[in-house]
Order: sequence, then C-alpha cells, then structure tokens
Amino acid sequence: MVSDNRINVLMVGTGEYTTGYVNGASSTSDKKIGVVALTMFDLRRLGKVGDISMVGTNGQKLPAIREHLNKNIGKVYNMDTELKTFPADSVKDGDSYKEAIDSLKTGDAITIFTPDPTHYPIALYAIQRGIHVLLTKPAVKLLEEHQNLIKEAKKNNVFVMIEHHKRFDPAYADAKGKAAGLGSFNYFYSYMSQPKFQLETFRAWIETKESDISYYLNSHHIDLHCWMVEGRAVPYKVTASAGTGIATSEPFNMIKGTEDTITLLVNWRSTDKENPQEGTAVYTASWTAPKKSEVHSQQYFHYLGAKGEVRVDQAHRGYSYTTDEDGYANINPFYMKYTPSEDGHFDGQRGYGYVSLEKFIDNCQKINSKTVTVEDLDKRGLPTIKNTELVTAILEAGRRSLDEQRSIELQKSSNNEWTLV
Repeated sequence: MVSDNRINVLMVGTGEYTTGYVNGASSTSDKKIGVVALTMFDLRRLGKVGDISMVGTNGQKLPAIREHLNKNIGKVYNMDTELKTFPADSVKDGDSYKEAIDSLKTGDAITIFTPDPTHYPIALYAIQRGIHVLLTKPAVKLLEEHQNLIKEAKKNNVFVMIEHHKRFDPAYADAKGKAAGLGSFNYFYSYMSQPKFQLETFRAWIETKESDISYYLNSHHIDLHCWMVEGRAVPYKVTASAGTGIATSEPFNMIKGTEDTITLLVNWRSTDKENPQEGTAVYTASWTAPKKSEVHSQQYFHYLGAKGEVRVDQAHRGYSYTTDEDGYANINPFYMKYTPSEDGHFDGQRGYGYVSLEKFIDNCQKINSKTVTVEDLDKRGLPTIKNTELVTAILEAGRRSLDEQRSIELQKSSNNEWTLV
C-alpha cells in the first residue's frame, strides 16, 4: 500500500556504499551493487519513498552508474531504478549538492555517503532548509561541528541520524541489552579490518589526508560501546597509536604518514559518584588485512563487566560458502541478502544494513506527520546526531593524539558540553 506521506530522497555520493560502483566497475568488495540505492529503490516499490535522485561531483560518471544500477539492480530484481541525477552528464561541480538539495521540499530527506570532510557542509546546508539527514559514519570529523549540527537540527526540527547499522544487528543489540545486567564496565576490546584493496578504493581521500582508518572503521564499535554503557560510564582520556609501512610501500605507494592500523586506548570512569570505578577500552582498526581473507571485514568485540562478559564475532556466523572462482568465504546474511526472492524481487528487507536505512525513512515520516518529536527519537536508542556526540569526541581525540603525540582529555565545559583538552 502506497503511503500518503512518502519521502522524496536525494542520495549524496555515488560511490561503493550507495551504488556499488567503484573506479569504473562493480566493487570487488561484498557490496557489488551497493546498499543505499538498492534499499531506496525497494522502499519506493513498497510505497515508503517517493522520488529518488542522486548527486555526485563528476557528471561524466553518471551515465555508466545509471547503467550499472539498471543492469545489476533493475534487471535482477525486476525493480524500477529511475532517478534524477546531478550535475549534468558533462559537468564537474563540487557544489552540485546545493542545486540537488534546493530541488527538494521541506520534510524530504538526503543520505550522505561522501568523503568525511564533506559531511558537515552538506548536512548543514540541508538541515537549514528543513531537510532530514542520514549521515554515514563518522558523522563529522570535529566535535565542534557535531555539536553545531545538534543545535541546527533542533532549531529546524529535522531528524538527523548516523548510519550506525551495528545497532540493528540482532547479536549486537542483544549484547547491548545483556551488558546492562553485568554491573559496572571494566574492559572493552574491538577489532575491525578490511583487505588491502580498500586502499585503492579510498586512494583519492587517503592522498589528500581527508580521513583515516580510525574514523572509517573504529567508528562502528566506538558507537556500540558508547551505547552499551550509556548513562553508566563516560570517557575522560584518549591515547592513540598507529602502525605504518604497508600502505606507503609497493604496490600501494600511499603518501608518507598513511597509517595502516590505528589503535585508540580510552579511559572510562563510572558515573556513580558514590562508587567510582575505572574502565579501559581498546578500539583497533586496519585496512591492511590480507586480500584473500575469508571475510571482507573482520569484526568482533569483547565486553567485560563486574558480573560477567559478552563476546560477539560478527564475521563468523557459522555460514560458509566456497566457489572455484573465489575460494572459501564466511558469509553474513544478516547484513544484506542479495539473492532474489522466489517471485524475483529483492528479498533483503530483514538485513540490518537495510533496516537502518528503513528506520531513518520511517522516522522522517513520523516527524512530518507530527506523531513524534525529534526529542522523542533521541530517547529511543537510535543513533541520532545527539546520541552520537561522544563518538565524534573520541575519534577527534584519537586523531589529535596521533598528530600531537600526547593523550587528549575529554571534559565537560561550564555549559555542559564536551570539550577536548
């Protein structure tokens, strides 16, 4: 049944996560047809999404991307992949997102899957025009920018959510619930990696120092951990360390200083002033894992509380797949299911990659219909811009720790805002 309050959606960014199209061809990762565009096309089929558009910076790429979407999504799932694209096919324009956002109306939505430094200006431009925003992680690179987006979102009554899909993974969500019964937080360790060929996928923004592997991958488990101990513990010091030498060597030859692996050591303190306790978290991220790993991304964590512990190995779900061409692989069908249903349609609506995007659209509709407020959504365990402030604080502190070769402290200011010292 088609909803009478369908959301028109503009997808900002044309890369791997949105379309599955990288360097002139389908991605070699596990996202060969992307996630965002596929989900939005399906939500349009189901009546939740209205018009769909997409904007990049280089219009010359767009004809090939549209053909990629039609061939690998439209024809495979018998799905309508029609969409308007910006800029014109012959134009290169780094500010084309402004024209695309201006084509929307108040209450419409955008998804932002672009290089990290571009998140803030694009999100701010949309928020100030009454457009709901879904930001890929990390939300922004600087705590000051994050805090300003919180204020602007409240002022303009728009829903801003960060695409922390781990919150919708059944195993991670259940672990979060169980951690509440394990007493005070004591120790957390997480590891997340991707194969070396991701260095080529992200070469453009690696070489301009637009971001690093900690922002890209550690953001997943930092958000999870902040969510698990919310209201019970707060971080107060971040110390970062990095491994180097692989990305800067043959055959990659990345610019000097490119980190291969980044580890953040974060000290936490309980919020119970009558029984103050300390906890330690170690978040590690790497993009120099073996090219032929049995999974695209190793992902696991260990949480230890005063009364017990919980562990999740996200990469190994007891499901393996082997072919002559690709060899052995562990499969995670709980993220996205790409095989069609028996009637030939997309069948991945239960995957947590899909669910996180659907939750965003559902809540945009609720805001527009005035059945909930932005403040209501902040209280529902969603990765809203307000609920993810500490993630940005820890990530920026980690970057500054590497650059300044010292520990960075997190403190509350006189107006009750987090600051880095």
